Amino acid sequence: MIVDIRKWKHVFKLDPDRDISDEALDRLCLSGTDAILVGGSSGVTFDNTVDLLSRIRQYEVPVALEISNQEAIVPGFDLFMIPVVLNADDPKWIVGQHHEALKEYGALLNWDEIVAEGYIILNKDATAAQLTAARTDLDAKDVAAYARMADKLFHMSIVYLEYSGTFGDMELVRRTRQVLENARLLYGGGIDSLEKAQQAADAADTIVVGNIIYSDLEQALQTVNVNFDRNGR
Repeated sequence: MIVDIRKWKHVFKLDPDRDISDEALDRLCLSGTDAILVGGSSGVTFDNTVDLLSRIRQYEVPVALEISNQEAIVPGFDLFMIPVVLNADDPKWIVGQHHEALKEYGALLNWDEIVAEGYIILNKDATAAQLTAARTDLDAKDVAAYARMADKLFHMSIVYLEYSGTFGDMELVRRTRQVLENARLLYGGGIDSLEKAQQAADAADTIVVGNIIYSDLEQALQTVNVNFDRNGR
């Protein structure tokens, strides 16, 4: 399947380390979302990733793997998304793990199926922030600088603002999107209602809905109904 991430507006994110019923997965995959993103900050293994992929593959929805653990790289996804945590204090999350993965698998990769994400983690309490030692005390100029770095210096096609576990500053999200010329801005974190989904959709290019899936499926499904035309896209 040819995947064009520039057309993604709404994405559900599923964690291989969390349980989801067949009925819930069926409703998510048939909801009208643009894609399913598979990934997590901890507990992701080859086995649980293969299992989740095989279940999603019963549907026609595009499915991407966000790689945070090279031992859990599973073939068969439509797209492989490689996070580069731009504000990580631990360099292994900027180039270290990527170097190790390419040393092992570089000659085998289909680069048409791979996209780098310029990750900016902004919730200090998130597992991802603690894992990567991310510097989260950033102001709008800091975030804009990281966004420009990803967009213009590194030519990444995605900038991902990650507030995992909390709803972020939508004005900062909006201002970050305004500095991007080529990259697409993804936003994730704290989207637990249609109202918050709409606020995020007004500020970002693409919204990523994750945690609410596991606590309130009905609210998660409502987020597909956001109006993306309100910010001119």
